[in-house]
Amino acid sequence: MEATLLPQAMINGVTLGTNYVLMALGFTMIFGVLRIVNFAHGEFYMLGAFFVLTAISQLNIPYFPAAILAIAAVALLGFISERVIFRRFRDKEKEIEGMIVALGLSIFLQNIGLVIWGPYDQSIPPVFTGVFKFGNIFYPVERFMAVLLSVVLMISFYLFLKKTRVGLAIQALAQDTEIARVQGIRINRLYPIAFAIGTGLAAAAGAIIGPVFQLNPWMGLTPQVKAFMVVILGGLGSIPGAVLGGFILGIAESFVSTFASKAIADMLGFIIVIAILIFRPSGLFGQSQITR
Repeated sequence: MEATLLPQAMINGVTLGTNYVLMALGFTMIFGVLRIVNFAHGEFYMLGAFFVLTAISQLNIPYFPAAILAIAAVALLGFISERVIFRRFRDKEKEIEGMIVALGLSIFLQNIGLVIWGPYDQSIPPVFTGVFKFGNIFYPVERFMAVLLSVVLMISFYLFLKKTRVGLAIQALAQDTEIARVQGIRINRLYPIAFAIGTGLAAAAGAIIGPVFQLNPWMGLTPQVKAFMVVILGGLGSIPGAVLGGFILGIAESFVSTFASKAIADMLGFIIVIAILIFRPSGLFGQSQITR
């Protein structure tokens, strides 16, 4: 039995890990560039999932166009949020105020979701059906596609940062604001773009995992906490750290949940974070800029 459970736990862990990574990449993007701890990140995740549900159920839009529209809509909302709300809290002296405002935005968006979609669990109609079978190991096609789409987005995000002018400019801005300004980079234009990309990644995570799990206005709380754990584990501002930390946390939780209990698995992330903060406060990759 355990010989079957081991690869099954690994597969489930990879599924969890890819979702954590997408959330953490968006969180890292916003923190690395704007130095804002975005406590509303989970609500952008929630909006991404619910926008897909609304597009499919109310507008009869197929899943993939619905997901693209949802990600674009949430990214636009993130762009507006930075311009209207967070631009006043970019300075290091205002980090605490920015965190408080982000927490207020989180509560506001939760209640907006409660008013629009109600308090009860809902679900996106199944997009992919069937199960892959490898001996005694079963892997739903829906979860496989969630992993595949997440990996495609991760690679696209990496290529965007490394191969496009905007991506390179964002890296320069994250590394040193004043040098970026001297080089002629229009930093006031890049800040909302970076925030939009970060919130768009959160929406993508919600849109991808939405068909797998239940939706409700509070669904973003747990992924947000996980994303925060991941960036602490990998190192604040480190993209490789976010990727590694996401997979470590997802796989570790899956194994513990399989061979022990879900309650212990939920505690595991906090135990890992506490250990990291005690023995390596800068994280596995160290607190670094988004360029690494």
